[in-house]
Amino acid sequence: MSSGRWSEAAERPGSAVYNSSMRLYLVQHGDAVTKDVDPKRPLSDSGNVDIGRLARWLQDSGVRVAQFFHSGKLRAEQTANLLAAGVAEDRSVEARAGLAPNDPPGEFLDALADVDTLVAGHMPFVSRSVSVALGLPPDQPVVEFKPGSLAGLERSTDGSWRLVLFIRPDEY
Repeated sequence: MSSGRWSEAAERPGSAVYNSSMRLYLVQHGDAVTKDVDPKRPLSDSGNVDIGRLARWLQDSGVRVAQFFHSGKLRAEQTANLLAAGVAEDRSVEARAGLAPNDPPGEFLDALADVDTLVAGHMPFVSRSVSVALGLPPDQPVVEFKPGSLAGLERSTDGSWRLVLFIRPDEY
């Protein structure tokens, strides 16, 4: 699978053939200001621009998402809201426990419903989630997240996961 594109084995959302039970989009929040600028660490100007571009890219790719979660931290909430404006089915965004940077991802992954979901979160949680979903140890990275990066995973009807997309801000 090449970075920034849907894998050859995946059908783009909205295509005629779509055999998975759901898709999970894991996004590392956009670039944030430093604590000395603002202790709440909102998105920086460049973070807002990058996430806005990602939202347009996802929309142009036909992505529609049923549920949005974030960690409760301001930068993740802002990231989720910007993305929801472009691809949400109902635009509701929810803070959810278990998405903090060092939370183990297994319980969250096991509890996901069969609806397309986007999670705006932090490192190392997003990277560990990709690894665990693919059956690897949590500290064995599969992709290299940077602020504003997105990994798309697809869960098949048998419960197995595959990575179908990875994109960074310099690719959208």
